[in-house]
Amino acid sequence: MPPPVPSLPRRVARILRTSLFAQVACALVLGILVGKLWPDFAADLQPLGDGFTRLIKTIISPLVFCVVVVGIAKAGDLKAFGRIGLKALIWFEVASTLALLIGLLAANVVQPGSGMNVDPSTLDTSAVDAKTGGGSLPSTTEFIVNAIPTSFIGAFAENELLQVLILACLVGAALLHLGHTKVPKVLPAIEQAQEIIFAVVSFIMRLAPIAVFGAMAVLIGQYGLGVIETYAKLIALCYAAAAFFIALLAVALKMVTGLSLWKFLRYIREEMLLALGTASTESVMPRVMQKLRKAGARDDAVGLVLPTGYSFNLDGASLYLSIGTLFIAQAVGVDLSLSQQITVILVLMLTSKGMAGIPGSAFLALSATASSLGAIPAGAVALLLGVDRIMDSMRVVTNLLGNCVAVFAVSRWEGALDMERAKKVLSGEIEPRAEGGDGDESAAADEAPESDAPAPVAVPAQLTKEPAPEVS
Repeated sequence: MPPPVPSLPRRVARILRTSLFAQVACALVLGILVGKLWPDFAADLQPLGDGFTRLIKTIISPLVFCVVVVGIAKAGDLKAFGRIGLKALIWFEVASTLALLIGLLAANVVQPGSGMNVDPSTLDTSAVDAKTGGGSLPSTTEFIVNAIPTSFIGAFAENELLQVLILACLVGAALLHLGHTKVPKVLPAIEQAQEIIFAVVSFIMRLAPIAVFGAMAVLIGQYGLGVIETYAKLIALCYAAAAFFIALLAVALKMVTGLSLWKFLRYIREEMLLALGTASTESVMPRVMQKLRKAGARDDAVGLVLPTGYSFNLDGASLYLSIGTLFIAQAVGVDLSLSQQITVILVLMLTSKGMAGIPGSAFLALSATASSLGAIPAGAVALLLGVDRIMDSMRVVTNLLGNCVAVFAVSRWEGALDMERAKKVLSGEIEPRAEGGDGDESAAADEAPESDAPAPVAVPAQLTKEPAPEVS
């Protein structure tokens, strides 16, 4: 006799209890309602989102360090690691330059700022200073020098990902040089530390719905829904340009690896919704690293390409900066020539690389671009203050997908991608939750009928523990 089908309320309750996606989606809707109905109360919910982001940031640096060191040591080839890094940088530069070009082309065709006739002298530029904290973007030389750590502990304490990557490369190279005969316990210890960090991630992720609720309530309470009407043309253009760029990413992914971006989106749907709710790609970085590894990308490729992309491959930010620059020029009545627009691309190719982790970095990059042109008043960037937070969703999705596609493409390029496993994972033939304890739920799990008997779980052969290989 077939098992009884649970009632609708029980099925809904079960989905809410087990699915992170459903929890975050509900929190997103509740946050919008609270922000709209009680904006004053919503302003007090800021610590919910900020606290969650702080918790995630505390584990990003040690996680990146462990993944990179283990990846280098297990791959046993430092030259291959160098090739991965070089190919990643080539991919990043091509992708971000393409994003800049698409943004400029879209802004020229649609002209979102035309007809506004704004007088720059009437704008409150002090709000921009408050947004940026009076900071500035580093020059190219400063950016390179700042990537070199001054102390081992300081790189972790300050959460400087590029510095942590350099230290991880050095430690991984040292492990390869010394081999297991001289330091037989170091690599297993780092692997164990990595597992502990992933367990901590699973604990913190249980707070994700609370973080999304708080962040969304603050956003709607502070800016309201009226700002969407005021900047409707600009918002629609940015999101349409991002959708076009993502479509190009899907084509590139299919051509290079044969994988489907749509299936990958379904695979990381919880992380994507969380990134949207918190307006931060950092909040999902540990989970995305874990899922990319489970989808067949080798540890060294994931550990190097994804964190580096957070500094070098900000495709969504590049789109926004190029469109924003032309929007400001059109709004104040400045007609930029072709040579000036080429200058915009060249300046943004440099400034966009130093944006990660700097408060108000988009406004700093826009101010630097306006100053380099000499035709746009630097204070005119205040025009984007009201809409900047609305653009976070576009930037987050595009940045995250751009970096994930880069991981798959570079891994495939270097022969560091298990294609058979990737296709099975993205098609749902291998369920993430069956791979051990990270709290990841699949759609199949959400829809499965309840039963007292535990379901048999097939563990793929690749996941069985094997002794660490000898390195020399």
